[in-house]
This record gives sequence, C-alpha cells and structure tokens, in this order.
Amino acid sequence: MQSNNLPKPIFIANPPALDRLADELARETIIAVDMEANGLYAYREQVCLIQFSTLEKDFLVDPISLGDISPLAPIFNNPDIEKVFHAAEFDLILLQRDFGVSLTNLFDTMVAARILGWKRVGLGNIIEKQFGIKVNKKYQRANWGKRPLSDEMLTYAQMDTHYLIELRQRIKNSLHEKDRWELAREDFRRGCQVNAAEHQSDPADPWRVKGAYDLDPQQAAVLQKLCQFRDQKARELDRPVFKVISNRALISITRQQPRNHNELKSIRGVSDRQDRWIGDKLLAAVRRGTKADPIYPPRKPRFSREDRDQTDRLLRWRKKKGRRMGVKSDVILPKDLLYELVKQNPTTKDELAQTLETVPWRLQHFGDEIFNLLMTSNYR
Repeated sequence: MQSNNLPKPIFIANPPALDRLADELARETIIAVDMEANGLYAYREQVCLIQFSTLEKDFLVDPISLGDISPLAPIFNNPDIEKVFHAAEFDLILLQRDFGVSLTNLFDTMVAARILGWKRVGLGNIIEKQFGIKVNKKYQRANWGKRPLSDEMLTYAQMDTHYLIELRQRIKNSLHEKDRWELAREDFRRGCQVNAAEHQSDPADPWRVKGAYDLDPQQAAVLQKLCQFRDQKARELDRPVFKVISNRALISITRQQPRNHNELKSIRGVSDRQDRWIGDKLLAAVRRGTKADPIYPPRKPRFSREDRDQTDRLLRWRKKKGRRMGVKSDVILPKDLLYELVKQNPTTKDELAQTLETVPWRLQHFGDEIFNLLMTSNYR
C-alpha cells in the first residue's frame, strides 16, 4: 500500500481519550467516518473499529476496548456536522443496532459517484483514480475483532477516511456541474433513514438458503433441521454459519438424504474433516427431518396482473431513463419507491406528490413522465 506519508493516526481506546475526541469533533463542520466489522469471523458481527478523519487528523476508535461509545452519539446526531461515508448503509445499520446511534447530515461518496454515472465506485478504485494512491486490499477481509491490530491494518483503516473529505469536495463540484446536487441530497437524506430491525434475520431460517424454494415440503423439513443444527453449532463456536458448513452443501445433503458416513462424504461440499467433526450431527438432523411434519414456504404477497404490468412499465421506463442520463436504473427510481407507486397507484398529481414527497428532485424532473405512465396503464 502506498500510504503517501500519512500522518500517524491517533488511537482511542480509553474513556478520557474518547471524551477528548468527542469534544474535538464537536468543533468540526465536516468529518469523515468509516467502520470495520468482523462479520467473516463471528456469529454475530460487531463494530470493531471506527475511523474518523478531519482535515488535519486521523483517529481510530476501538469500541471493543471501550464498550461504551455514547460520547460520540451527539456527533453523529448533530445536523451541523456533515458526516462523509463511503457506502454508509451497512455502517449505519450496525451503529443503530449495536449502539442505538442514529445519524443526520450524511454525504455518501459511493451514492454520489453512482449519481454521477461513475462505472467503478469501490473506494479503492476511486482513491486510485482521484489521488493516484493504490490501496492494498489485503486487509479487506481481515479479522478486525482480534487484538492487537497490526500497524499495517491500522494504516489500511486510516486510508478509508483520510481522503474522504477532499474526495467529497471533488464529487460535490461534479454534482453541481451536472445539476445533480439536489438529487444527491435527497438520497443522502434517505440514506439516514435506516431501520436496523428490518435487516435482522434468523440464521436458522431454512428459507434464507438459496434453493430452498425448489424443495418439496418434506425435503424442506430436512433442511430446517440441518439449519437448526448449523445455527446451534455456529453459536457455540462464535463463528459465521457458513464456516460450519455451506448453504450449497446443506441443499445437497437435503436432496440426497445420506444414511451413513460414506454417503455423506460422497456429497460435494462435505469434506472428510467436516464428516469427522460434525458428520454424526448432520446425519441425525437428516433423520429428524425425514420424520418431522412437512413445512411450506411463507406466503408471498400476491400481485394482480395490473400490478405486475405496471411494475414492468416502470422498470422499463427507469432503465431507458437511466441510459439517457448515464446512470444505473435504480438511481432514477429506487425500487422501494417504484413498489410504493404501484401499491398506492396515485390517480391525481396531488396523490403522486404525496407518494414522492421524500424525493422532490425526482418529482420535479420525472413526475410528469411517471404520472402519464401510470395514467396510461390505469386506462388500459
């Protein structure tokens, strides 16, 4: 990694230092923020490092050592301090879930880059293109929950925020030049409205496994028992469920329903080590599943033919509009708004304005086209 002579970051791992940092950040009008988590190494991932940068300094906050980061909550909530993230959504979900912290005044450089129509929007790609600094991705999948963190890992983490404020200014200038600043602002506001509860799911739920909906009800019962065992084992070991056994292997076991270790080991995705380690438990889960009551997939909302047709029209329209503007189609009309339009089916412009009240730029620039499209489909 070319660090370009970065200043040494200030490591924050005790409450007095955290209080001093909070006081210092409270005097800023713009800060850059990023986080590192350990989702590849723990059953329930957690925030392991929080990076902050100002125009002059870089800070690395260790929430594992601190436990409580509540002094930072007013910083995240302060509407007078702009927080610059790159791909903020997941970080904001973890902030809310783990610390009960919400955020106001966001600038998301990845969201903005997509609005500008940039093709490669990963932070490493952007830093290399904008600043000529090549980021080594070696630590992208590192275990950030281990202590101590190496100097190389700390430098990698520092890089994620060190250039963000300057990058934000370059991107903001481009947004103004393309007359897309207000579009970006409405997506930044939407980006703050995360609900961590909506992103929680049960790792033992068999319907989360790709291929589950293709099983018959009795096979689904087998998969359910296998998922329950895997989840229990992952909890015991504090590791992600996929590090116990993969989804693909579970589907294969479900379909083939092995009766002994030889049959189990012949299944692709089940190693000899896994057979020795958990083979007995897997075979027992299969037996329980074959004797259990069949299970059926959860019912999905039923859509009328008119709803499907209207959805298809809006999808085709936003794709065509995206090509003209040089952006991905969801920049034109995010999927949640598209589905809300279909659900509400506004028949007047006042109703359309109410449905799109959170996205005034889109309403102003696309409202007439969307309304005419909806009216055309309503009269068919």
